[in-house]
Order: sequence, then structure tokens, then C-alpha cells
Amino acid sequence: MANMDRGNKKITINEIREFEGKYVLKLPEQYIDFLLKNNGGYPKASTFKISDEAGESVVNKFYGIGDMKGNLAKVFEILDGELPDGFISIASDPGGNEICIGISEKYFGKIYFWMHDMESDEEMENMIFLKTSFNDFFDNLY
Repeated sequence: MANMDRGNKKITINEIREFEGKYVLKLPEQYIDFLLKNNGGYPKASTFKISDEAGESVVNKFYGIGDMKGNLAKVFEILDGELPDGFISIASDPGGNEICIGISEKYFGKIYFWMHDMESDEEMENMIFLKTSFNDFFDNLY
């Protein structure tokens, strides 16, 4: 897995389970492992390819659980109703777009890029598929 420049205060599996219970969702195991190790933060390598058409972007920061700026709970509440059903944002880019992970059966564990400024009549039109898993996304940051 790629390295982090700095992470947030360590958390326990119980804190993750409390988050899941409060928001009635299940996080993918690879992402849970990342939260246990780093609890979000700033990756050393942060660039990723969105698509041939959209080009590249960078991870501004990964959200964590707890009392910090840009925490997972606050972002979840702010974006509730904005993101398509079945996704939670786990990171942002400098342009205000979100890197999301699937939490519903159809998209579970897959990573998507949500373009916040793209108006869409179709639910998934402003979501661009990036990778099949969190580790695949994180390991391919450059």
C-alpha cells in the first residue's frame, strides 16, 4: 500500500462499528483496514487518473473518523442526498469533487469519482468508475 504523509489520531474497530451503526451502513474491509492504520490523512503520492477524457486529479485528503476537520461523519451528513444512493465519500480533490466507495451490494468496495459541478438527470451520470477496490485505488496513486 502507498505511504501516508500523515494520518489522523488512531481509532479502534469499535469506533468504526459505532460509525457504521449510526449511519446504518457497512464499510468494505480494505477501507476499514486503512482507517485502523491511518484514520484518513494525507497521502505522499496523491495523483490518480480519472479517465482519458477527464484527465487526472489529486487526493486532497482522506477523511477520518473522530474530531478533526473533514471527518467522515460530517462529510456523510453534508453529502446525504447529493451522492447517488449506495456511496460514501472517503476523500476529496482540490476542486471539491469527491472520491467515493460503494457501500451497496451492486457497487460494494468499488471506487468512483463524483463530479460535483456536473448537472445530471441520470443518477450515475456524474460518477466515474476508478478502481475495483480501495487497495487498488490507493496502491495506484502516483
